[in-house]
Amino acid sequence: MDTAASMNRIGVARSHRRWPKVLMLLAIFLIAALFALGLWPTPAELAGDEATAGVAAGGEGLKRSFPAIVVRADNAPADAKGPERAALGRLLFFDPILSGANDISCATCHHPDLGFTDARGLSMGKGGHGLGPDRADGSVVRRGAPTLWNATYNHMQFWDGRAPDLEEQAKGPITSDIEMNENAETLVKELKAVPEYAKAFDSAFGGSEGSGVTMDNAVKAVAAFERKLTANNAPFDRYVAGDHNALSAAQLRGFNLFRSGRTRCFECHGLPTFANRDFKIIGVPEIDPNNPDYGRFEVTKGEGNKYGFKVPTLRNVVLNAPYMHNGKFKTLEEVLDFYAAGGGPGAGFNEPKVDDKIHKYAITPEEKQDLIAFLYSLTDESNLPQFPERVPSGLAVVPHLTNPARELVAKYNTGSSNETVAARPPQTLTVKAGESIQAAVDRARPGDTIEVIAGVYKEEVKIDLDNITLRGVTDLRTEGDNAARTTNTVPGSPVRPVLDGDKKLSDGVIVTGSNFVIENFDVQHYVANGVVAQHARNVTFRNLKIDDTGLYGVYPVSCTGVTIEKCVATGIADAALYVGQSRDIVVRDSEAYNNVTGIEIENSINAVVENNYVHDNTGGILVFVLPNNPSKVGRDCLVRNNRVINNNHANFANPNSIVSNVPPGTGVFVMAAKNTEVTANEIRGNDCYGVGVFSLEIAFPKGTAFDVGPTPENTFIHDNTYSDNGRNPAGAMVRAGLKGADLAWDLSGSSNRWQESGATQATPLLSARWPVFVRRAHWRALQLMQKYL
Repeated sequence: MDTAASMNRIGVARSHRRWPKVLMLLAIFLIAALFALGLWPTPAELAGDEATAGVAAGGEGLKRSFPAIVVRADNAPADAKGPERAALGRLLFFDPILSGANDISCATCHHPDLGFTDARGLSMGKGGHGLGPDRADGSVVRRGAPTLWNATYNHMQFWDGRAPDLEEQAKGPITSDIEMNENAETLVKELKAVPEYAKAFDSAFGGSEGSGVTMDNAVKAVAAFERKLTANNAPFDRYVAGDHNALSAAQLRGFNLFRSGRTRCFECHGLPTFANRDFKIIGVPEIDPNNPDYGRFEVTKGEGNKYGFKVPTLRNVVLNAPYMHNGKFKTLEEVLDFYAAGGGPGAGFNEPKVDDKIHKYAITPEEKQDLIAFLYSLTDESNLPQFPERVPSGLAVVPHLTNPARELVAKYNTGSSNETVAARPPQTLTVKAGESIQAAVDRARPGDTIEVIAGVYKEEVKIDLDNITLRGVTDLRTEGDNAARTTNTVPGSPVRPVLDGDKKLSDGVIVTGSNFVIENFDVQHYVANGVVAQHARNVTFRNLKIDDTGLYGVYPVSCTGVTIEKCVATGIADAALYVGQSRDIVVRDSEAYNNVTGIEIENSINAVVENNYVHDNTGGILVFVLPNNPSKVGRDCLVRNNRVINNNHANFANPNSIVSNVPPGTGVFVMAAKNTEVTANEIRGNDCYGVGVFSLEIAFPKGTAFDVGPTPENTFIHDNTYSDNGRNPAGAMVRAGLKGADLAWDLSGSSNRWQESGATQATPLLSARWPVFVRRAHWRALQLMQKYL
């Protein structure tokens, strides 16, 4: 027994001695795990191009520079051999030697007389005979041949963007077994066998005795030729350059409709290319519903790209019917009817992620003809190449074809030469009740001030001049004191000038001129937008009262230098005070209530949102970065000293819009933005959350391929005052099983941080007081728990 007791005591002593070691090893393990998680690098975010925010370099207003052409370093037009390669490419473009049966040239499907398309809808390749709509008996391609006009500006080629440049694009049809059906080795042998080609390749690319003939050099030559197919001297370009008589009255009306918030054409077909680098889902009906074309999805495999297609240029669009990637619509009238009926959803397309610019709108037959007249003003064939009389192979060159649209160009493009206007000093023009503000704008010159006397003005105003001030003149006899009315004042007359859309007109004011000020107006009852500024510098919106103006109240887009101050906006179906794709922004001393969202800063750089009162909206203040917009970046927004109160209004946005996902009860909503600071705000009574920080994944299908960084980074939420938030969570909060709170976060972005005392939180947060590696380690642990628990 003594021996057993002694052994037991020895075992206990040894056990006691082991515990400190075990605890030490455990501590070492935990510290090592902390450091490992803290030092484990986070995935690199997609870096947006900051040059895409604000006014682009080289132009402003309607005067916008064309983007840089997409070139290969070894095939630049500026190369000393560039012209020689382009000349060789012209011969190859028209030569059927590029096809397996020596019967199809590039010009067969990209015929110069048909707008460099084939007028078929679905193109026809191998085995076909004839040209244009009469081509028959061949292999039908699943999409139509896209135009080559201005294809040099496309950042990706083909309807689905599967080729990065024109060289790769040229190779595709040549080697496709249902199109030109040529073998690379066979083509090289054939070209070398033609002395004229062997000599031309050697000269253009370097070589001897035909060694310059390669498949790569052949497509380089074709691409060099195609880069010369630019259209930039249409009547519209002359109008932009200052020749205001270059457009007919119908074309000018059509342009104003094109850039209106009613149609929103300009938001996808942007100046000057009238194209877009993004892939849009609009829901064009299928030719064969049993064999759907998924478009961009077939390249990216991202669910968010399903049914997405490249936005084509509208330059020379009247020449290249039929329209859309599958030629579904035979005429421009059919295209406009499709959009006016609500795009794909209006035609039975039921996918949930149709682009938010697609919506139903009213358009009269006369307006439709005005829009078509404007599209004719985008016609320019001055760089149309000459057809070669012969090609070195001796094979037949496609003949010229008749294009009926060409006969109508002269009918539509009836603008005259510009008249010289004598210079004069700036003036103040006065508009009285019963007169037209637009008539005064048309008389104005840069530097003028247009003063508008109190009254009701039922019109839309378009201003394309720089240095214009549009100022409402207040009736001081009546302002704020009905008892002060004099016998000369009509009872019930407006105190300030009122722009009234009468629930029929599209936009109150559209401005493209820089150094623009609008102040002291009431703007009401427009169906699209209140006051819009597009691609302008230094625009100021001051002391405006905006009510029921459709999607947006104040709507500057792609501007540099935006000031919104002392404005009040209500009854807006998207964002009351919105700034998008812009930089250097101030929104202050304003009020927004009873809207879907009060203030929205979207895809913009360097914004200050301060001293505003946003209340009784669905969402109070939004700082977003969204995909598929011209600007690919959003950073450096400061939200401070605002009152964000009781934003619990029902969401009445267009179901296709992004803001339709904003749940009632949203205070401040940061999504995917970088370097956002939210501080010193009073945030109370918002039923879902006070401040939410989220990634794009909450609003888009799983697997979506984004063209912007989807994660919010370096958000700093601190020193705000909270009360009564999160009482009735909704939307994504409920779907994620999260409770309402002052602070909400979806655990995205390791660099986000909070410093709020006493605030409730829906999820664990990252304290700003922690060292960086501790925050990152904590974030990693939360990510692992979210994934596996």
